[in-house]
Order: sequence, then C-alpha cells, then structure tokens
Amino acid sequence: MDLGLLLATERLETHSVTTRAIGQASTDCSFITVTGGRALQEAEAAHERLTSGEPRSPLDGVPVAVKDLFDVQDTVTTAGSPVLAERPSKRQDSRVVQLLSQAGTVLIGKTNLSECAFSGLGINPYYGTPLKPDARNRRLIPGGSSSGSAVAVASGIVPISLGTDTSGSVRVPAALCGIIGYKASEKRYSKNGMTPLSHTLDSVGILAQSMRDILTMDRLLGGSALAPPPTAVGTRLLVPRGELLDDCDPDVRTRFESALESLARHGVRIERRRISALEDAQRIMDQNTTIVGAEAFREYKFLLEPPHRERIDPGLLRRLTHAAQHHHHVEPVYRAMDPLRRQLRQEIGESILVCPTVRHTAPEIEPLLDNDELYDQTNQRSLRTTMLLSYLGMPGVSLPIGQAHEDAVGLLASAPVDEDAKLLSITNSLHRLLQEKDRHNLSQRPVN
Repeated sequence: MDLGLLLATERLETHSVTTRAIGQASTDCSFITVTGGRALQEAEAAHERLTSGEPRSPLDGVPVAVKDLFDVQDTVTTAGSPVLAERPSKRQDSRVVQLLSQAGTVLIGKTNLSECAFSGLGINPYYGTPLKPDARNRRLIPGGSSSGSAVAVASGIVPISLGTDTSGSVRVPAALCGIIGYKASEKRYSKNGMTPLSHTLDSVGILAQSMRDILTMDRLLGGSALAPPPTAVGTRLLVPRGELLDDCDPDVRTRFESALESLARHGVRIERRRISALEDAQRIMDQNTTIVGAEAFREYKFLLEPPHRERIDPGLLRRLTHAAQHHHHVEPVYRAMDPLRRQLRQEIGESILVCPTVRHTAPEIEPLLDNDELYDQTNQRSLRTTMLLSYLGMPGVSLPIGQAHEDAVGLLASAPVDEDAKLLSITNSLHRLLQEKDRHNLSQRPVN
C-alpha cells in the first residue's frame, strides 16, 4: 500500500498503527534495533497535531524505518556488524533522521543490512537474513545491502523506508522484493551522520510501494522534484545494446521486453543502440578495480586484523581480502570517472536509460551459503549493472514489473548525475502505465 491508503481510515489512530508496527518489527529480523519508546512518543505527538488539524507534513504520523547506517540518538549504529555494534551509542540523529522527525514521521527502528553494506545479496549471518516476502515458502535472498529496509516495506511493516546505495544497495533489493527503489544522486541528500562505505559513490535512497511516496519523501529530504507530467507520451527511453540486456536470464528479459511493449503502446518511444560510455566504463573497472572496493578497504581494513577477522561475515572477509590485493589499481578508475560521466550525458541526451535492474531473480539462500564460489559469483552478477551506473553517477529508480506472485523483476530507469527531478517525474508516469498493464494482465487470468 502507499501513504495515500495508509491511515485512510486510521489517520488519527497513530498509536494503534505504531503499536502494530513495533510488534511486527520486534519479531522480524529485518530490524536490528526497534525504537519503541521513541516511536510511541512521536505517535502521541502526531496524534495531537492531526486532531488539531495542524500536521507538519503529508507524512505526519506515518511509520518509517531507516537503514542501520544512519545515526539515531541513543542507539548504536551497527552497520550490520558485531564489531561495530560494540561502539558507543550516538548522541544525536543523522541529518536525514532529523528531517524525518521535523516532518512528524514515527521512527519504528533501524533496519538490517549486509555487514558494512558491502554486498548485494542481503545475507547477514550475525543478525539473521530477512528473507524475501511472499516467496511461496521458498527461502530467497532479499537483495542488499539495504535488505531490511526493502523487506520492511515489502512485508507491510512500514510503508516507506530509507536505505543507502553505493553499488546498487537500494535498487537491487527493491527489484528482488517487488517494490520501488530510488537511488538519488550522490549530493542530493545530506550524508551527515551516515556510516560510509565509499565516500565518492555513497548515496541515500528511498524504498516504497508507490512513486507518490517517493516524491513526497524526496521533498522532505531536501529534493526538488518537478511536478509529475500528466502523461509519459513522447518520453524517449534508451535501451543500451550489449551486456546489460544480453547477460540477463531469459525470464528477466521476457518480463523487461513485455514492459517495454506495453509502454510503447502508450506512446512511449523506445530506442536501442550501443552506448560507448557504458562499455568503456565497464572495461576500465574490469581491467583495474572498483572505487567501491578500494574505498571500502580503506574504511574497513581494520576488520582484516585479529581478533576482528574471526568475527565478521566470511563473505565480507573474502571481499575485503580481494580489495586489499587490488585497491592500488584504482587511480585510472578515478581519472576516467568525470570524463566518462560527461561522455554519457552527451550520448544519451534527453533520453532516460532503461534496463533490467538485476540480471536474475532472487536465488535461494542455502546453495549460496554452501558454496563460496557461487556466493561470490552471484553477488558480483547481482551488482554488475547497478555498480556500473553508480560509477557513472546515474540516479536510478527501479520499478517492479510483473505480478506479485511471480519472481520479482525490476525495470531500472536512470539519468545523468543530478538530473533527479526529471527522472522522478518521468518514472512517476512510467509506473502508472506499468500498473495499468499489470491490472489488465491480472484481469485476464482465469479464475481457479
């Protein structure tokens, strides 16, 4: 559900809504810390404002959650790590949490994540892995690293949550969990009080069930989204030829092409061609290393030393060890970044780039835990598209395509760096058209 439906009949019952969310969060490993006392106080204050007709914002009284990389007063920012969990509690809220509080939201708690936010699978052996909801009794990964934020929204604990995205950590779990995930440009929102992974590429992201909620949260966090256009007719979508589509599993490609066909019938223009900036950027990273890996090593190399190395996620240990061996190759990647971003802007012009968010659907968790090589290969493939687009600075919105009972697939719409307002306006219209397609397909299904 979206915020327009949430509290439609319960708008003044903030206490009961909050109590229910606290109860769900307390028994669900999508949360590391439940801020129950704070949430009840905020709910009571919101109730008073709403009953007096003086709400602070459209989100006043609405339950929200934030990834456990954002500081919250009187809580420890664990970053999903047992080592970092031993640090002192924070004395004040991060900037984005301050803005949420000023808007009157009710903070239910801090959500789970891949340890140190350095994985696209969402697996956390210490705090538990929040599995993808509605998976027909299959134990499927949620995607990461913002796993808990995505699952909290997809399972209905909160209607909207904040995550972070460096290589795909909002877009990937959004796609695998069948919700919307928006990665903002790196400087769109404040990162003050946010535990870093990569100072160069870290960004704040939003997860929700509707674009209306994304747009509302964007405005509250300091964005300046344009008024949504009444129609997407005439919008030009650019599909890059090559690996971003060719390497996708057949079912992902089929769902993506079906979505494009539907959008084309509504007057959206589809263009397909190779984009040199994408191919050049991928080649440079493949030949050298990634900025994310190099900067993650600088931030967390202390975890490779005893006694910490015995306590961290084995997958994290392998990634940090690999980064330690290759981080000194990063200088050519830094030098090429800004020229490639300019080249990309020239190549795509006024178009919006679209491709599948993740090249596969959510895999089962047990085979990954039993096979380190499969684990690492799946992690790399899960992030390969979104990591490339992050390096090129592209804000992106992953929109769900297909029915809820099917394996979730995301259509990723991206724009050049800092063109967030344009991207949000267009994806708002695209999402509306895709929802019409899904409703039509559902109505055509036979009744059993």
